[in-house]
Amino acid sequence: MKTRVITAVVALAIFIPLILIGGWPLTVAALALGVVAMGEITTMKKMFVTSFPALVSFLGVCLVIAPSNWLSWLPTGISRWEAFYILVIFLLLYTVIAKQRFSFDDAGVLTLGMLYIGFGFNAFITARGVGFTTLLYGMLIVWITDSGAYLIGRKIGKHKLAPKVSPNKTWEGSIGGTLSAVIIAAVYLYFFPVGYDNYPLMLLATLFLSIMGQFGDLIESSLKRYYGVKDSGKILPGHGGILDRFDSMLLVMPLMQILAII
Repeated sequence: MKTRVITAVVALAIFIPLILIGGWPLTVAALALGVVAMGEITTMKKMFVTSFPALVSFLGVCLVIAPSNWLSWLPTGISRWEAFYILVIFLLLYTVIAKQRFSFDDAGVLTLGMLYIGFGFNAFITARGVGFTTLLYGMLIVWITDSGAYLIGRKIGKHKLAPKVSPNKTWEGSIGGTLSAVIIAAVYLYFFPVGYDNYPLMLLATLFLSIMGQFGDLIESSLKRYYGVKDSGKILPGHGGILDRFDSMLLVMPLMQILAII
């Protein structure tokens, strides 16, 4: 527990100033986090992080994360997604020359990972570009849902939510976490209006995002269970990896963008 608390304090001491400052420092941090998260997927796949497919995936996730004004180096006429597709072609070509050491399935996992992680951190940057209070709204949904689910689940949790994926989660905790997020968001939105100019609609959006954030957690739990690992990585002692810490945000932030909140 001591290690977990120390790690959390150090991480927050670094992270909070970055989200307050925003701009290029936050973008650089998001790119770094994206590469580390992608490295966690390649490690779970038992690929060397210096292998050709891993290096391609690192470049690909950066391509998805980077704001448009950071991509001026791309050749004229080549869009972000055309460049991304070229990288996917490289992965597919590697399935031919790797002599069965790298399969179509492997290429698929890396491609999905680049999109999953890339869209998440790109939307995180976009949210900060809209405003600090908008980004904080999304982060609060994730943090309050997670904390509420943990505390309420420990107190009154009896019915397992997804025992084969995450045995410790309960329906009571899940519902309690979402209700906590909606209540805190109701207060927050009253003082710091973000998103729609419609208070009830924003509360409904909060309800949806809180539920989907929990699905983000379960998706990452399912990923770890499939590959037989306890944590996605070891970069955060006591907390696991980047995917362990950002699993819900990787789903919530892009959904905020799809819902036109950011």
